[in-house]
Amino acid sequence: MGHPILRQQAQPLSPDQLHSSAVQQLIDDMLETMEDYEGIGLAAPQVFQSLRLLVMGYPEDAASDPDALAQQVLINPEWIEQSTNRVEDWEGCLSIPDIRGVVPRHTAVSVRALDRAGKLVELDMSGLAARVLQHEIDHLDGILFPDRMEDKNTLTYLEEFHRYWQQSEE
Repeated sequence: MGHPILRQQAQPLSPDQLHSSAVQQLIDDMLETMEDYEGIGLAAPQVFQSLRLLVMGYPEDAASDPDALAQQVLINPEWIEQSTNRVEDWEGCLSIPDIRGVVPRHTAVSVRALDRAGKLVELDMSGLAARVLQHEIDHLDGILFPDRMEDKNTLTYLEEFHRYWQQSEE
């Protein structure tokens, strides 16, 4: 947090850019970074690239878990629909380490994007997948999760989250 790129509108990728070795390597690097830092989503602005590119999901070896979030690479995502229902839940962010807060998000969303190969995909997501997708698309629009918080009283350091908030949730 604090780097100007995190507050900028990211630029769309052209088909030529998408198929370039530099962007394909960036995708590989983002997937690796997300896994190394135990994240479940990462947007290109978080690695200082102003591009409309995000990755999300668990590593492929988590695919045997029916509750696992499928790994996705989405380029130039556009909202098709967002549910009117919203739910509040805790979020953190690799760009704001060791901070948590309660953020309201739509319970279900539909998005249109290009996949890694440049194929147009439309995805319907709900639950955790919808939350992660909204969080990552916010990064592409220069929005950080504290901007979405309705009650800043839940903004907390990770240590205090574990000490005070997580216990009361269990």
